[in-house]
Amino acid sequence: MSDPQSAAKPVVTRIAPSPTGDMHIGTARTALFSWLYARGRGGKFLLRIEDTDRVRSTESATKGILEGMAWLGLDYDGEAVSQFERAERHAEVAREMLAAGKAYKCFSTQEEIEAFREEARARKESTLFRSPWRDADPSTYPDAPYVIRMKAPREGVTVVKDRVQGDVTFKNDQLDDMILLRSDGTPTYMLAVVVDDQDMGVTHVIRGDDHLANAARQMMIYEAMGWPIPIYAHIPLIFGPDGKKMSKRHGAVGVKEYQAMGYPAAGMRNYLARLGWSHGDDEFFTDEQAKAWFDLDGINKAPARFDTKKLENICGQHIAIMADAEILSEIDGYLEAAGEPALSSQQKERLGAALESVKGASKTYPQLLEKARFALVSRPVDMDEKAQKQLGSVSNGILEELTPHLQSASWERDALEEAVGRVMEAMEIGFGKVAGPLRSALAGRAVTPSVLDMMLVLGREESLARIGDFMALSAEAASKEE
Repeated sequence: MSDPQSAAKPVVTRIAPSPTGDMHIGTARTALFSWLYARGRGGKFLLRIEDTDRVRSTESATKGILEGMAWLGLDYDGEAVSQFERAERHAEVAREMLAAGKAYKCFSTQEEIEAFREEARARKESTLFRSPWRDADPSTYPDAPYVIRMKAPREGVTVVKDRVQGDVTFKNDQLDDMILLRSDGTPTYMLAVVVDDQDMGVTHVIRGDDHLANAARQMMIYEAMGWPIPIYAHIPLIFGPDGKKMSKRHGAVGVKEYQAMGYPAAGMRNYLARLGWSHGDDEFFTDEQAKAWFDLDGINKAPARFDTKKLENICGQHIAIMADAEILSEIDGYLEAAGEPALSSQQKERLGAALESVKGASKTYPQLLEKARFALVSRPVDMDEKAQKQLGSVSNGILEELTPHLQSASWERDALEEAVGRVMEAMEIGFGKVAGPLRSALAGRAVTPSVLDMMLVLGREESLARIGDFMALSAEAASKEE
């Protein structure tokens, strides 16, 4: 189903995180949905930092949001907007509503409001505050601090026409006259969101379904100002495997944590898109496919459950098809996020040569780097316990037979394979008998990529030097055997 507004004017979506902590994975998915929806329709995707909470908002959290968006590859149009810097514009709208009779001054103190609620509780009535100043004559106004409240309708219903949840009805007698402007002149979040979305030209508000009740109140501001109401799409929250809201008890929940764990951004985008949205049975897809396919109708009403195994499987498929230059760039970012040392130019060069042989079986960058370890370590290569078991006279004899063939071979796959084959034939042994000591010599590990791949990546000089080091240790081990 196409949107009624989409043909009339360009789509404009936004993401509006609060810089009060790490960017949550749920916020990242909301940003992704908004990005896909706009980009797939030639529209705009905007970023607004909702930093009106001056006590909890921090520069580091704002930086984390920008870095998280950059890592995920979610580019936005124009500059990031600070909600706090637009406070005067928000206040201006509140004053307009006051002048138009759509809002009113309320002089009730916190003590009076609490007393009202206590009496309501005692009478077992609704504690929804009903201000005595709603219809008061201005001549009765005291010289005292006041807030500006919305004059909300008290009869009938407000219907939120939601593209995910369907039509959701709220009884107006259950909605209060919310505060628009505090007594110190600062705007509330509820007012600021509406004014910013209107001024930014937002046509589609895609956000978590914990904001659904807010939509009913915010619609009243749109109506009071005569502004067009955006299309709402309130998406279910992300749950952990136990069916409860995703939180720290389930492990990582911050976007930067996933970068530091070594997940590729393309895989993360693919998994998050599939988390709560579907296009047939498609599990693995590219950004271009996601942009073409994504629609609000494909979003599920039920909460999605985060599944780390599925994330890893999808990430593995993306690493396998990624361009080597993209992988190398993302590994730089991963190492920085994880607090690990950067790769040297020689390590990068060798890793680049090794990627073709290791990226097909890696689901994360730490896995890939472990498989490519042979290309990153320097001589003398340290050996794990299984590799050390290859030390001894048997391995020494095999490598003594192999070394002259390698020294005279042209350093190409066919020639190296032929050299190994000659040793197998001369010594009447299988490939595994030759590969075992070679793996230990070249990588210091018993499980490695193909020995031929490793020799081609390392080159003649380095390969022969590592084999020589291993033979020296083997000779030493052999002497202890006697």
